[in-house]
Amino acid sequence: MAETRTAKGTITTEGLTKAQAQLARRTAEARAIVPDFTIRREVGFAAVLAAHARPGLTALVVRACGLALREFPAVNGAYRDAALERHSRVNVGVMVDVPGALVVPTLFDADIKDAATLDAELTALAARARAGDITNPELSGATFTVSNLGMLGADAVVPVIVPPQAGVLGVGRVRDRVVAVDGTPAVRPTAELTLVCDHRAVYGAEAARFLTRIAAALESGEVLGS
Repeated sequence: MAETRTAKGTITTEGLTKAQAQLARRTAEARAIVPDFTIRREVGFAAVLAAHARPGLTALVVRACGLALREFPAVNGAYRDAALERHSRVNVGVMVDVPGALVVPTLFDADIKDAATLDAELTALAARARAGDITNPELSGATFTVSNLGMLGADAVVPVIVPPQAGVLGVGRVRDRVVAVDGTPAVRPTAELTLVCDHRAVYGAEAARFLTRIAAALESGEVLGS
């Protein structure tokens, strides 16, 4: 740590940790070379919020992503070296805020695990990430990523793709909004989901269908099943 006195006051300079340097490098890479595009959808959460002893909302979203990724393999892939990759496993990374860094531990096989199992795994992974006790495969095995800043009060978030993944989903906070139900105004809990995709790997129509599938799994309560 170094200090410099200027007209702006004392400037303190801190070197980056290994995790911070890696995040800075990957973020810059994503912004520099990935031709991304963004689509948004307001999604109803009434069905899942009405469930008793339900898992956390992040786990429910991960479960919805797991179901959708299995049906849309392009989103579960990557663009690399002028070729399209397809992954046989559906592994969803979740951005976790840790002191001085941001890590993305992986929930493996999210398409075949129920939300309760994913919730328990996420709780354990987040605790280990904050303790610095996380393995490299757990940090590098994701095929898609979820960023939930709604839990911190953000209405919406447009996250940065984690290269070479084809997509990332941002989750805003659940809040009551007036929506039309059978032509009649009604108040329902909703959240804005924002999907960012690499246009080299995923095209707009497929991304829209993918996001619609996620919405259907949440709004119908399908994510609560096994």
